[in-house]
Amino acid sequence: MHIPDGYLSPQTYVAMYGVMTPIWVVAARKVRQTLRRREVPRLALAAAFSFVVMLFSLPVPGGTTAHPAGGALIAIVLGPWAAVISMSVALTIQAFVFGDGGITALGANCFSAAFVGPFVGYWIWKFLAGRQKTSRRALLGAAIAGFISINATAQVAAVLVGIQPLIARGADGRPLYFPYPLSVTMPAMAFSHVFVGLAEAFITAGVLAYLAREEIQPITGDFKALEID
Repeated sequence: MHIPDGYLSPQTYVAMYGVMTPIWVVAARKVRQTLRRREVPRLALAAAFSFVVMLFSLPVPGGTTAHPAGGALIAIVLGPWAAVISMSVALTIQAFVFGDGGITALGANCFSAAFVGPFVGYWIWKFLAGRQKTSRRALLGAAIAGFISINATAQVAAVLVGIQPLIARGADGRPLYFPYPLSVTMPAMAFSHVFVGLAEAFITAGVLAYLAREEIQPITGDFKALEID
């Protein structure tokens, strides 16, 4: 879901930077307040993990790219605000160093992949795992959360690029930026991310199972409450 430079109008990418700036501020504050010192290396590892899985990108006709992101996994393990920070770092490095995703579109990419995806995945997992969390139920919920999370991210990206023909047109009526409407972008992203969603579900549940050493034990709170060290 890396939106390149030139796809979004200034009205869109400036607005998305405006939306993400307070989110980054709140996320940094939340992480400082809640993340224990021994978990800081995990935050760096989460950013590295997200960076690596997002490199496996496939072009999407009428859209951007399709790839796993790891947002739900990071949000479950470290919390959604930590996921915002770690994934934003990964997206920033990709944009500035590797040219994967536009610099002007960084705010939009972070909104879809580093904010919407992790929070959707986290709250779906919390709902499906229930109050009396067992690892079997939590892992199944994590797989579903991963699938829905990546598809929510994809649809946000599809909307952001798909509205461009409505926002910016030249004097002749032609789109100045991304030319394909929502009727093209949303189905294209939905279809491609069915398969990516299955990979995301497998990664999310598989890594969590590994962290829990595949033991069936009670989960009394967030997944990070497990003794996985």
